[in-house]
Amino acid sequence: MLRDFYSKQAALLQAKQVPEMAKYKGMQGSSKGVIGMMEVIESDFTRLEADTTAAEEQAFQEYKAFVGEATATKKVKHDDEVKLKLEKDQDEFEVSQLQKDLKANQEELDKANAYYDELKPSCLDVHVSYEERVAKRKEEIAALKEAYEILDQKGK
Repeated sequence: MLRDFYSKQAALLQAKQVPEMAKYKGMQGSSKGVIGMMEVIESDFTRLEADTTAAEEQAFQEYKAFVGEATATKKVKHDDEVKLKLEKDQDEFEVSQLQKDLKANQEELDKANAYYDELKPSCLDVHVSYEERVAKRKEEIAALKEAYEILDQKGK
């Protein structure tokens, strides 16, 4: 439409300009100027639309890749967290069992040490001399021989 309008305007242009305006050359080839400007604007918009579409597609692909990677990373981290919690719970259970065992063993050790303290004086402290022990041993041997003879006579 603009092309038609400016092509008809060429016939209306003055052949000669007023002397004061002689230096002014503006709007010469105005049909090419306005239409050329419109064509430049149209090509700019076309290029901008193509660039924007390409940038949006690239951003969408990057977004999809990021979401996929983030989802995979989140799953791996969640699995690691669950595994660590299970290991922690198992370790805490083992620690509590070991503490119970330690407590029970310590109680047994304390009882054994107390019994040892009771037996220690009678085992280590000798109140009898060597001669007395020899005499008691001889008495004991004689008593055993006498018991053997008694049992031997009853068996016949």
